[in-house]
Amino acid sequence: MSLLLAGDIGGTKTLLSLWHSGADRLELLLEERFVSAAWDDLAPMVRHFLAGAGAVAETPPAAACFAVAGPVQGGQAQLTNLPWRLDAEALARGCGLPAVELVNDFAVLIYGLPHLQPGQVAPVRDGRRDPQAPLLVLGAGTGLGVAMGLPSATGLRAIPSEAAHGEFAPRSQQEWELKQWLQADLSLARVSIERVVSGTGLGHVARWLLRCRHPDGDHPLSAHARLWSAADDGPAQSDLPAEVAMAAAAGDRLAADALDLWLGAYGSVCGDLALAALSRGGVWLAGGTAAKLLDGLRSSTFLEPFLNKGRLRSTLEPVPITAVVDPAVGSFSAACRARMLLG
Repeated sequence: MSLLLAGDIGGTKTLLSLWHSGADRLELLLEERFVSAAWDDLAPMVRHFLAGAGAVAETPPAAACFAVAGPVQGGQAQLTNLPWRLDAEALARGCGLPAVELVNDFAVLIYGLPHLQPGQVAPVRDGRRDPQAPLLVLGAGTGLGVAMGLPSATGLRAIPSEAAHGEFAPRSQQEWELKQWLQADLSLARVSIERVVSGTGLGHVARWLLRCRHPDGDHPLSAHARLWSAADDGPAQSDLPAEVAMAAAAGDRLAADALDLWLGAYGSVCGDLALAALSRGGVWLAGGTAAKLLDGLRSSTFLEPFLNKGRLRSTLEPVPITAVVDPAVGSFSAACRARMLLG
């Protein structure tokens, strides 16, 4: 039984964990959350974690995988919101680890997907998964994460993607007006997909509807929108996307319309990307919104735009969609990848 080290490295927090790798399963032994900005680099944090592991870490980890919030190239990564320049070889030397890999924090999910248990997922749409075909994983959280998985003789190969930064393509007059407003309101040269299709995007959709229907700020969500919009000047005092989802569930018309517009755009983008990759291996929805908006994802508001691709509708009809509902899937997936490094 081998000991594995997994890390989920973000600009705000870092989660380090130790796992036992058995013949057919991973067992979580220890995990600890760190404030990322409190450390000058990842290596001293890892050494501190391993030193404190005590009897749990009877032997050094045989392999480690760190999922990082940023692009990875040539075993190196520059984190977007931290002054950390990470190098896999330097981490291995500095922490006494025989094998270390850095993986983008969304692409790493590809390695965990084949090993997820029933409690970690929830069906969105039934279909016929082709195990030899590519699969697609998307995650609407603060932004929109996208990655593809390609089957190979040694398991899935993760292909990172920046598809979320493609151009947002309006499908209706309403979406066109939303795009024009976003471009002006945020002083943008262009509007990317994730400006709309993300948790943050849901907040923007709600702000636009509030501006159109309640310009005097007399809607219950108006105050939340003002606080949320002021977050650039300091910590956010309101989670507007969460407030919109709760208000929609309680029957508020404007919130329900905002959520419907957002779900339709999300479904359409999922269908576009599934066509681009011919993802007959399935579509997986992760990110912070997947577990919270399951009913919406299962509705025709999301699913019809996913399928509505004209002559290519029949290509998408067999494709199953699954939601990943485990909030710790990043660490789990990094542990799955670390196990693959054992050879």
